[in-house]
Amino acid sequence: MNPWIVAIAVLGLAAITVVTRSFFFIPEREWPLPDWLRRGLAYAPLAALVAVIAPEILMTQGHLLLTWRDARWPAVLAALAYYFWRRGILGTIVLGMAVYLPLHIGLGW
Repeated sequence: MNPWIVAIAVLGLAAITVVTRSFFFIPEREWPLPDWLRRGLAYAPLAALVAVIAPEILMTQGHLLLTWRDARWPAVLAALAYYFWRRGILGTIVLGMAVYLPLHIGLGW
């Protein structure tokens, strides 16, 4: 394939990405949003995170987990306990992985 075509395609995709990502920063004044929409958008990052993580925790190969002998369950429980105790994201991730990896790699769960 011609390298010029690839370069033009990459630059075009980069330009489209910059324009679409900065679309809300271009106007000079803030868009008026209804109060109910503003409150709803506050939950959007949490909803997206749950939508990505929940299937990873609850399912394997498209089927619901039916056994407790899976390294994800103890890791999630430990991470949740830590989060509600200390309210720290980094510690939650570190503890969850510290529980998950030995069970998954060491015991083969």
